[in-house]
Amino acid sequence: MEDKIDKIKQQLQSQGYKLTPQREATVRVLLENEDDHLSAEDVFMLVKEKAPEIGLATVYRTLELLSELHIVEKINFGDGVARYDLRTDTSKHHHHHMICVQCGSMDEIREDWLAPLEEKLYKEFNFSVIDHRLDFHGICYRCREKNNSEGKRSE
Repeated sequence: MEDKIDKIKQQLQSQGYKLTPQREATVRVLLENEDDHLSAEDVFMLVKEKAPEIGLATVYRTLELLSELHIVEKINFGDGVARYDLRTDTSKHHHHHMICVQCGSMDEIREDWLAPLEEKLYKEFNFSVIDHRLDFHGICYRCREKNNSEGKRSE
């Protein structure tokens, strides 16, 4: 985790910002919950447990700054709540999501399936893609299994 914090510190410094204690507390919460898609309120509640003196406005400002600097990705899954996800070092683009319309779960796709399309856009339209995100909306395997097992019981 310390290596990731050092990298984020360098990213901030390269843009003229410091990794203040408040920003570090926010980054640590994001790192500790990398597999979750936390809202600003979620981040605030977790930060507050570690550093009660940090206010909600500070967490919002930190998340917006990290988003502007492309350290985190600000995501909206259509439910009106902005969520924040750390960008990974391993991929050129942000990962994609499968969003269940029944239970609201979000599963991630780490592979970049759109690279061939990006290449085609460049060749055919001279359009250079900087980033992309793909979200699939449907019914997750958990809900499908639950629906199937409930259907069998009611027969």
